Amino acid sequence: MRLGFSPGRLAAMLRKEVIQMRRDRVTFAMMLGIPLMLLVLFGFAINTDPKRLSAALVAPTQDRYTRAMITALELTGYYRFDYPHATAAEADGLMERGAVSFIVTIPSDFGRRVERGDAPVILIEADATDPAVASGAISTLGTVAASALLHERHAEAQAAEAARGQLQVVVHRRYNPEGITQYNIVPGLLGVILQMTMVMMTSIALTRELERGTMENLLAMPATPLEIMLGKVLPFFGVGAVQVLVILLAAKGLFGVPFVGDLWLLLLGVLIFVLAMVLLGYTISTFARTQMQAMQLTFFFFLPSILLSGFMFPFGGMPGWAQVLGEVFPLTHFLRLVRAVMLKGADMANVAGPMLALLGFVLAFAVMALLRFRRTLD
Repeated sequence: MRLGFSPGRLAAMLRKEVIQMRRDRVTFAMMLGIPLMLLVLFGFAINTDPKRLSAALVAPTQDRYTRAMITALELTGYYRFDYPHATAAEADGLMERGAVSFIVTIPSDFGRRVERGDAPVILIEADATDPAVASGAISTLGTVAASALLHERHAEAQAAEAARGQLQVVVHRRYNPEGITQYNIVPGLLGVILQMTMVMMTSIALTRELERGTMENLLAMPATPLEIMLGKVLPFFGVGAVQVLVILLAAKGLFGVPFVGDLWLLLLGVLIFVLAMVLLGYTISTFARTQMQAMQLTFFFFLPSILLSGFMFPFGGMPGWAQVLGEVFPLTHFLRLVRAVMLKGADMANVAGPMLALLGFVLAFAVMALLRFRRTLD
């Protein structure tokens, strides 16, 4: 018997779907939360032309010409001199740690050369591991520096043109002098790929047990929550090791990414990061009841992590509140570590901050996972 269209049956089906949607709070939150999150992040936090980047000043004699030059650079909006009295060694250490994006060196005889019209020179060293960070700031250097010098000298038109040609601004793009984008992207992909696979696979592992009804058998075993957690997360280290090997070989063989640091230091950072990711995935699985919910929760974590970590957009170009928010993601600290070791040759002292931050995430996720496991699966 063929049934005709019934508005009443359609209304009943609609009510049923609305009730189902209200019960699935995770999906409903994703439908509302993801568009709002993308709107806020892309509208306010993302900036492809970063300004007010941290800089260190190496100037033994800070005369009026030096001060005029620094003021002019700050007025461009690209430079923020957080370290105005650094030595050359201190400035190098700051750049290796990623604390500054620029080092401005003005020699002690700069003022005397200006007075004599004897071709004064200033040196700008830029951290070019991320070419997008340095491009805008470097493009304004020549005109701004010359204009500031002429203004301070009160030069007349003819003398001004002569002085403009005498000033030399030497730009040194450190770690990536050719501005090759792959040198920045490929090491970052190591963290992004590990995050996506480790968190997703681990979060699905426990929810699969719930959906198949085998969790009762697992809980009936004479095993503690810690033993169950380790049994679930440790096998994924093998998968992570294979991924690390493939990515590092591809980075060197296909893209020619330089590797100037210690391999053991990089592998130690990768080990801690992978441990943090699998523990995070295990924690997510204690909140989700189905594999679909686990995937939705991991996706909700991936988006802000990738956008705010400095992988796609310069971290220094984001507003202050976005940088504070970006610090709560492990990927942010791992990107600093892997780029510093691979491209800058940083040692343990220079990457101690990111390393300790990753260890803190490991501890926090482990405690949260154990507490959530006991609370939800007893």
